[in-house]
Amino acid sequence: MALPAWLSTVNPVWLALIATCFTWGVTALGAAMVFLFKTVDRRVLDAMLGFAAGVMIAASFWSLLAPAIDMAKESGNSGWFQAAAGFLLGGLFVAAIDKVLPHLHLGLPKSQAEGIKTQWQRSILLVMAITLHNLPEGLAVGVAFGALGSGQSAATLGAAVALAIGIGLQNFPEGMAVSIPLRREGFARTEAFMYGQASGMVEPIGGIIGALAVQLVAPILPYALAFAAGAMLFVVVEELIPESQQGRNTDLATAFTLLGFAVMMVMDVALG
Repeated sequence: MALPAWLSTVNPVWLALIATCFTWGVTALGAAMVFLFKTVDRRVLDAMLGFAAGVMIAASFWSLLAPAIDMAKESGNSGWFQAAAGFLLGGLFVAAIDKVLPHLHLGLPKSQAEGIKTQWQRSILLVMAITLHNLPEGLAVGVAFGALGSGQSAATLGAAVALAIGIGLQNFPEGMAVSIPLRREGFARTEAFMYGQASGMVEPIGGIIGALAVQLVAPILPYALAFAAGAMLFVVVEELIPESQQGRNTDLATAFTLLGFAVMMVMDVALG
């Protein structure tokens, strides 16, 4: 699938900003569902969360880990060490944030909030949980676009665009997962929407940081790609998959996880 030629002439940092603003926009679109619905069927939410998990799993390999290995090999390195080191560091980074940042997972009472104990309202804790999802996603998109400036064959515009589209797709249910529960708890529609879309604001910030980092320090590129993959997979295993299974629609959530993986894989192969 051919992409517009003019895209290749735009600075990768600007492309990262545009892409992450798109992913933030899809989060806002999901949050905007609060203007149409006060509740969402648990089966629908579980299916969408499962789909999001599948997209992130596929993106972690096809858009991040595989290019990281190829880039390391192009530079004369082993490939496996850079990928494994970056991957584990990414997981440890998000695990550390998970222990510190106060947040509350979907469907749990406030008493089960994680991170440092705080008196923050339940609404803020829910937003923090989705923000924790979105930080590694923004970094991943930023690193993928920043890699375009390296000149390495493994870094392709199509793969970066596919990653941004995939992240955008799975951001839709995340926006819903904040705004609609808040509406059900008595928040005004506009207030619930603002909370929901706010969780995606971190993505452009992460995107710019990721793109600039790999452009300024080119040798870290394979590590950075693998780092983003590890951070994303931590979120999938720690949060998305468990949340998709809470409603006991396990077969449905699992089926949509496979569907999400397949959709992301097809996009990456078609565009990359």
